[in-house]
Amino acid sequence: MTCSTEPLLGACSPEELRSIAEQAGRDLEEAPAEDILLWARETFGDRFAITGSMGGDTVLSHLAGRVVPGLTVLFLDTGYHFAETIGTRDAVDATYPVRVRTVLPLLSVRQQDEVYGAKLYERDPDLCCAMRKVDPLNRVLADYDAWGSGVRRDEGPSRANTPVVAWDPKREKVKVSPLARWTQDDVDRYAAEHGVLMNPLIWDDYPSVGCEPCTRRVAPGEDARAGRGAGMSKTECGIHL
Repeated sequence: MTCSTEPLLGACSPEELRSIAEQAGRDLEEAPAEDILLWARETFGDRFAITGSMGGDTVLSHLAGRVVPGLTVLFLDTGYHFAETIGTRDAVDATYPVRVRTVLPLLSVRQQDEVYGAKLYERDPDLCCAMRKVDPLNRVLADYDAWGSGVRRDEGPSRANTPVVAWDPKREKVKVSPLARWTQDDVDRYAAEHGVLMNPLIWDDYPSVGCEPCTRRVAPGEDARAGRGAGMSKTECGIHL
């Protein structure tokens, strides 16, 4: 089954999308990442996009550029990113055959401070993440039937059971995780073979980079995502929960 790629003509219904996701999750579990991306593009056309945080490697964006050139990469600009992260986004946009679409929150950082007070991320990190990451993604996904991410099972317990294709009931979208079965060794091997762009902070003990106020360096032996949500009891912003 193939959805319409013309938004004005109507896309698949939630029931149809869920059926597609469940079948593909079974059929593609052992498929290479390239085949999963090809399936998503052939099934959903321009109504499929991937997210790119630019907070570490850019393997998924690079892979998409090779396999399905012209694919849209959604970048959530929270207003709190490291300069290196913004630079990585700009480099991907300039050199990879993908289209980077920057997505902004409804409120600028200044406006949020005026309404909620400064440093909301310290007082209510869940609300801050919701307004600056989760809500912007939910809004932009109105333009798509399916979205992809670079989530991998080996990144931590909260991601250990990530399907390669699944139904995202909260957003009523198909969620595609082409790299779910990859290990860190797989990522490193691909990055080295293809000269993938890296966020420079990787070499400064930041293996996973989020917003600047909420990310710290990771000590030797710590989980790669241990530096996310620095000083908080969370390592997930809510996008993948």
